[in-house]
Amino acid sequence: MLFGFRSKLFFAIVLSIGLMSCHTNKTKLLFDGQTYSGWEGDTLNNWRIVNDAIVGGSLTDTVPHNDFVVTTEPYNNFILKLKFKLEGSEGFINAGVQFRSQRLKEPAYEMIGYQADMGDNYWGALYDESRRKTVLAAPDSLVNKPTVYFEDWNDYEIHAEGNRIRLFLNGKQTVDYTEPDTTIPQDGKIGLQIHGDGKARVSYKDILIQELD
Repeated sequence: MLFGFRSKLFFAIVLSIGLMSCHTNKTKLLFDGQTYSGWEGDTLNNWRIVNDAIVGGSLTDTVPHNDFVVTTEPYNNFILKLKFKLEGSEGFINAGVQFRSQRLKEPAYEMIGYQADMGDNYWGALYDESRRKTVLAAPDSLVNKPTVYFEDWNDYEIHAEGNRIRLFLNGKQTVDYTEPDTTIPQDGKIGLQIHGDGKARVSYKDILIQELD
C-alpha cells in the first residue's frame, strides 16, 4: 500500500510540474498540420495543405501577386520557429514570414509589417513590407552568410522581444535589429507569404510559437 501511495504521489508531482511548465512556457503549435484552424486566407485558390504543410504558389503558373495566409490572433513578444521549403526556377522566387503585421485594406491581399525574408539576395534578411519598403537589416555576406537548402527544408527562427528583433536561419543568427522608431507597432498578426511574379512554391510546417512575458 505504501508503494502504491508513493507512486501516486510521484506521478501527481510530475503532472503538477508539467502543467506549471506548460503554463509558464506558453508554447503552442500554430498549425495543426490538418486544418486552417487559427488561420485565414485564400485557401480556395492560393493555399492548400499537403503532407502536414501549408503550401502556396505554383511551379507551372506565375503567381500573380503577393499572397498571405494569416493568423487570426495577434502576437507581441515571442520566439517563433518553423520549417520552410522554397522552390522554383522562373521569375522572382521569394517568400517570407510576416510578424507584428496587419492586412492592408487596399489591396486586401497585401500585408504591412516586419518580414523574415527568403530568396536569393534576401536570405535571412529583415524586410519592412508595404511600410518603409526596404531591407532593415541583412546578414553580412562574408561574416554570417547562412547556409540555405534551396528546394529542401530549412529552419527559420524569429525572436521578437520589445523593440529588438533577431533572426536565425538554419541555426545561424543573421539579424540583430533594434527598432529606433517608437511609432512602429510592436504587435500584430503572423503571416506566411508567397511572393508574386514568379513560378514559385513555398511550404511551411512545424510552426511553433513561445509567447514571452
